[in-house]
Amino acid sequence: MKRISQREIANFLGVNVSTVSRALRGLEGVSPELRQKILSLAKERGYRPNPFAVSLRYDTPRIIGIVVPDVSFNHYAHIVKRIEAEARKIGYMCIITDSNDKYENEKNCLELLVNMHVEGIILCLAQDTTDFSHIQHLKKIHMPVVLFDRDADIDISSVVINDVESAREVTYRLIDSGAKRIAFLGGPNRLKQTADRKHGYLEALRERGLPIRKELVKCNYLSFNSGLSDTDELLDMHDRPDAIIASHGLLAVSAMKAIESRGLRIPEDISIVGYMSDWISDVLTPRVSFVKQNQKEMGIKAFKLLHDQMDGDTCVQHVIVKARLELRDSTR
Repeated sequence: MKRISQREIANFLGVNVSTVSRALRGLEGVSPELRQKILSLAKERGYRPNPFAVSLRYDTPRIIGIVVPDVSFNHYAHIVKRIEAEARKIGYMCIITDSNDKYENEKNCLELLVNMHVEGIILCLAQDTTDFSHIQHLKKIHMPVVLFDRDADIDISSVVINDVESAREVTYRLIDSGAKRIAFLGGPNRLKQTADRKHGYLEALRERGLPIRKELVKCNYLSFNSGLSDTDELLDMHDRPDAIIASHGLLAVSAMKAIESRGLRIPEDISIVGYMSDWISDVLTPRVSFVKQNQKEMGIKAFKLLHDQMDGDTCVQHVIVKARLELRDSTR
């Protein structure tokens, strides 16, 4: 049976919608007999209040929006789950939208959320995004907004991991294990996350006196196929790399597939380290050494920054969550 609305209850009982609304909300002005009829019918027909209608009517949204590049990707799912849990603690609902890692989709998601009267937005940038005017516009209309996981050089609060430091540590460890030709697989250079991780990698090479070779740096699209073709190019080199740093989980998995397809062994022939979740590392063979990103803390911090803004805090804050290297079987 279709759920009944307040208007349908009112029509069925021959009363005003406002009377039904008062009865359901426990307000005065409704006789005990009529109130009981309204409540009984609402219960019998499965009435549920519409939170969106309530939000628009009383201008108290209690709803926030979240935009992610790929809601099915484990890394983002963990962060969103924590944001949602923190929001629920204080009575907020979350609307989760997926940009499919595309700039135009990201703009559409933000427009949709603004039109739905959300109280604030937490956003992970699409890798295609180079124009940030649509995000700056949110500030102009006084919409609280926080970036997470991927930030940009704009005046917007953000929560990211220590990208430069973590990549530097990974490179040090590979050098200490004997690697001399370390390749870097990343997303597009326009993505600040990629630029920062590449910066840490290059810094470590300089500090340890290893040559910087442009042909060992592959920064293209963040996708499985891109990682596969980039790794194939690396393996075609006469002096192929003896280690690979993959700055995204998809790139790590595709690099492993390309290496295995050549009959090469991990880590005997090539070591590999990825940025990924621990459970993904554990289901791969061999288990991949990885940079463990604290998704729980990122989610908590992102919601706190947003909630502070919704409470009137106008201070822009850039929070860095510490990640750590977890050594598994894919490194010597």
